[in-house]
Amino acid sequence: MTIGEHLQTFHRLPVYAFPGPDDEGDLPEPDAYAWRVTSDVYDADEPWEAAFARFLDRVDTTRVSALVVGAWQEAYETDPGPVVEALLAARDRLPALRALFLGDMVMEECEISWIHQTDVTPLLTGFPALEELGIRGGDGLEFPAVRHDNLRRLTIESGGLPAGVVRGVGASDLPALVHLDLWLGTSDYGGDSEAADLEPVLSGARLPRLRHLALRNSEMQNAVAAAVAAAPVVSRLEVLDLSMGVLTDEGAASLLDGQPLTHLKKLDLHHHYIGAPLLDRLRQTLEPAGVELDLDRDDADEDQDGDGTVWRYVAVGE
Repeated sequence: MTIGEHLQTFHRLPVYAFPGPDDEGDLPEPDAYAWRVTSDVYDADEPWEAAFARFLDRVDTTRVSALVVGAWQEAYETDPGPVVEALLAARDRLPALRALFLGDMVMEECEISWIHQTDVTPLLTGFPALEELGIRGGDGLEFPAVRHDNLRRLTIESGGLPAGVVRGVGASDLPALVHLDLWLGTSDYGGDSEAADLEPVLSGARLPRLRHLALRNSEMQNAVAAAVAAAPVVSRLEVLDLSMGVLTDEGAASLLDGQPLTHLKKLDLHHHYIGAPLLDRLRQTLEPAGVELDLDRDDADEDQDGDGTVWRYVAVGE
């Protein structure tokens, strides 16, 4: 699976694509939508920064609460440093901004693991009232430890998340964070973290309000499950999401043999490689307690070489 559709909603608002330079029609109310500002990856007639300048001129941005950054020119080899600089330069014109997504591109524009990224933490320091930050793409992504008192949702989607980013998130002080979603990915696309790198997140020490934890799309999903099974943060979670990865019977058994999960509202394991007996044990253990389970296998298919080697895949790689 790859990313085939742009964000349709963001920050509980429908996404509206800011029109190109030749469209001078009427625009909707600024606070009714999350605004998507985009250029083109290939042969861009208008750089992203120019499209954003038009957006600032045409829209009452003092009423804009959510902004989605789409494609920037040559995103497969150019990081969004100028995009970040343009956003920071306009922060006084965006006093109501509470949500920002950087890199809303589909596969026809740029595959997720081709998207070049940069240090995104200046967006957090520059927008101290931000409540939601979403990032797509892990190549060149940096996330040094930061403190932010108002961020409630952090999502980083990747086909391979660098270990430095995982450690940086874990070392950050995010006292308001309720929802954390990390796509850890595979080593083929730069995902070089280990389960031990997640320990600061799983301790929950810097995340006192965390209620929704997603550690997904990972080739080391069994090791993640084993770490989660004894993690202090789990006792206060409402949603645990270990979906989209290479989770097998080994990982499922770790979850069942670890701390109780019957307090959860939802356990999401969709796209998995778990056999029927372990799936039955999960249902028998958790469904009577009222836990919503997503155990759909989806498109999790296995390949086997002539020598008997079995290949399993995460949901989103390239």
